Amino acid sequence: MKQMQGLDAAFVAFEQPNAPIHIGSIAIYDPSTAPGGFVRFKDILHFIRHRLHLAKTMRQRMVKVPFGIDYPYWIEDPNFDLEYHVRHAALPKPGDWRQLCILTARTFARPLDLTRPPWEILVVEGLDNVEGAPKGSYALLSKVHHASIDGVSGVDLMHALHALTPDLQEIPDPDPWRPERMPSQLGMFARGYVRGFTNPLRQMKVAADSIPGMYKIAKGAIKGDFDLASSFSTPRTRFNGKVSAHRVIDGRSFSLADIKRIRVLTDGATVNDVMLSIVGGAMRAYLIDKNELPDETLAAMAPISVRAENEKNSMGNQVSAMRAPLGTHIDDPATRIAFVRAETQKSKAMTNALGARQMAEMSKLSPALYMGIGARLYSQWGLANRVKPIFNTVVTNVPGPPVPIYSSGARLVNIFGNLCLLDGVGLGHVVQSYVDKITITATACRDAMPDPAFYADCLQASFDEHLKAAEEVEKAAA
Repeated sequence: MKQMQGLDAAFVAFEQPNAPIHIGSIAIYDPSTAPGGFVRFKDILHFIRHRLHLAKTMRQRMVKVPFGIDYPYWIEDPNFDLEYHVRHAALPKPGDWRQLCILTARTFARPLDLTRPPWEILVVEGLDNVEGAPKGSYALLSKVHHASIDGVSGVDLMHALHALTPDLQEIPDPDPWRPERMPSQLGMFARGYVRGFTNPLRQMKVAADSIPGMYKIAKGAIKGDFDLASSFSTPRTRFNGKVSAHRVIDGRSFSLADIKRIRVLTDGATVNDVMLSIVGGAMRAYLIDKNELPDETLAAMAPISVRAENEKNSMGNQVSAMRAPLGTHIDDPATRIAFVRAETQKSKAMTNALGARQMAEMSKLSPALYMGIGARLYSQWGLANRVKPIFNTVVTNVPGPPVPIYSSGARLVNIFGNLCLLDGVGLGHVVQSYVDKITITATACRDAMPDPAFYADCLQASFDEHLKAAEEVEKAAA
């Protein structure tokens, strides 16, 4: 039995009926590479069953402390049932991308059962008309509670469920798995009550450790190295109110080589800068269409992993975050990416001054009881409709494998990430790389974005504008 800490417990507290806190993906597979050229549902079950020991997340469930007076615990589920977690469905003809997105959104909107290991996989057959996927492909729609994993440990989970070759070699059985007994509610309450007296000491230690970083930030703000004022001038958009219980999902896939070409538009630009600028262009186009584009730039929250090498395959979240202005007030893509590059450098400097790891540790300051009460009141009172936002969306970058990988012998064709939403954040983006491709997937509240296919067109148009500008720079330099 292991207790959650900080951000993991916060994600449990933030869970609301209208805002389930899980992340996931749409992974598309070509079964022609598997032995016999096809994959049955029972083959997928067999493959996953023999790799469960490679990821701790798969068989651990959370147990909450009575009255929420302390952080929840993880235990090895004594009632684990693989066939509850892995399910089966099929698209009706024509089996296209839009149908897959609709099914994903409906599946993703439903909360997970938190009395079981908090993950599900839906196997979807009948993908006969999805661009870039061979006819007869299938998809795995996954969702995992955010308390279990962050983007980097999610990659570890993906690796556990894939192999580097299509050969179905049996993995030697690990040591016999031992489920744990359900802990006593009275015992957990007593332990939580005692921890409540020692919590102020831990708070004092974390606060003391943060003093040097706070001094650096104050010094940098006085010198003009950081722009703290911009954090309080973020405009409100249709995406920054209370979210509904309904979701929409759509995305686009691009050539990674083309994304790297676009870096020529500004010195020192990274792939991440390019993707932020593309998202900025898409949000600009979408809000112009609605006659709602603010004069000020919109900003994204960009998660930063602080997971150390020795924390790989460990559960929970090891992340901090920085604010990334998107340049939505700028029409020209070259000017926008230069703006994004300059602003993200300032944000990185501020994050480095405080220390990304220290920022993650500060999430452990909040007592569990107050955290849960605060999250419920924030949602029930609709405070997201009244409080000024610090950022308008989320853009998280998830690095995927640079070589093809296989599940049940089927080659992974492409992958699109899905993100949870919170009151105040009704639009999120996952940037996911895989071999020679990179995808942007938008998850949004249906009330805020009733037309996700149009937003996907905006993403495509923004990419096209950036690539055209890069081609003009290349032509001028030739």
